[in-house]
Amino acid sequence: MSHSADADSVKSVFLSAVQFATSTHSFPPFIDDLKLSAQEQVEYMLLEDQHAPLFVNDDHVKSEMRTCLSKMFSLFEVQASSLLLQSDDSLEAAAKMALRSLSDLEWMCKILPKMDLMKDFVASWLCISEKILAILREENIDTFLWEFKLKLLEVLGKVLEAIGYGNVVLPTAARVCMLKLWLPYIRKWKLLLDLHDSSDQLFMYKIDSDLCHNIEAAIVSLVLALPSNDQAEIFSDWLSTEKVTYPDLSEAFELWCFRSKAAKRRCMAGENGVGTAPL
Repeated sequence: MSHSADADSVKSVFLSAVQFATSTHSFPPFIDDLKLSAQEQVEYMLLEDQHAPLFVNDDHVKSEMRTCLSKMFSLFEVQASSLLLQSDDSLEAAAKMALRSLSDLEWMCKILPKMDLMKDFVASWLCISEKILAILREENIDTFLWEFKLKLLEVLGKVLEAIGYGNVVLPTAARVCMLKLWLPYIRKWKLLLDLHDSSDQLFMYKIDSDLCHNIEAAIVSLVLALPSNDQAEIFSDWLSTEKVTYPDLSEAFELWCFRSKAAKRRCMAGENGVGTAPL
């Protein structure tokens, strides 16, 4: 009885900490410090607490985590959509709210893999990707909100790493969809940010080298795991783009060429009867 009560207590504390760590309510003036403390508590419970097995694999806890994640994505989608309704004066404040939600989602990427729930995050991200990108194409946003876009790239990097390195397994169609949706914007944003020198106010929003490398490596890994025909489509788009400098898919393209030639030689050898046993 005591053990069961302890287990329930630990689960309750963990879920309460997660809910506060991702809270959107305003409790000035110390909300950010309190949220940070809650996040640190959750991370400690997952990584170092001896009671971690009590909730990491618990179905109820996982269900509550999925519900929390779903609410977070819904809120972020609503906040991102609201950016289109803002005047010039209110856009910055609305963007800060969306950025806050996005930062909470980024933090979730740290804890969800410990509970084997990153696949739920990736699925939700894929569901909202097209809508988020459509919002960012709008004229009043396309060349603004670089802090928000940079954070978006940071979260995207974690999603691409999860897929590219096989931690989250998606159907081929979903992986191709992810690449087709995001590759054009990764190229566009990287190019625009690189055009600004250190005297420009956008310089602070440059993509750091580690993030660049991680996104590029994940994309290469993701592309190489696709069927040959899908790879060909990705490479065709990549080669047709002017100023193709990022992501650099040249090594992946060379490997695809080598594999395609080898496959063609095997096919031709089979048609000519080479290597078949005599009748």
